[in-house]
Amino acid sequence: QVQLVVSGGGLVQPGGSLRLSCAASGNDFSIYDMGWYRQAPGKQREMVASIPSDGLTNYADSVKGRFTISRDSAKNTMILQMNSLKPEDTAVYYCKVSAITQQTPYTYWGQGTQVTVSS
Repeated sequence: QVQLVVSGGGLVQPGGSLRLSCAASGNDFSIYDMGWYRQAPGKQREMVASIPSDGLTNYADSVKGRFTISRDSAKNTMILQMNSLKPEDTAVYYCKVSAITQQTPYTYWGQGTQVTVSS
């Protein structure tokens, strides 16, 4: 079992920045993929950014050049640095971790954190 703790989020003005973090803990697990998703009211959950174990990042077109995803594999943590935030970035953001536990792949979701971009 893997537990995810998400921190960050909040209210920021357009053009501002926020930083989200996701920390994974548990026993006997190996992470092979991490990512951030978001869900705005009335919309489906969408991928924001992902970073598998090879370190190759992937971003939604809407956030390219503004958001940066990074991970510390030794500490099982992941960061999403969000710059030049826009009102359309307002959503609940979720951390997603894919890991092997007891030789079986599982997907884990962290609790959502609200990001609101408004003046």
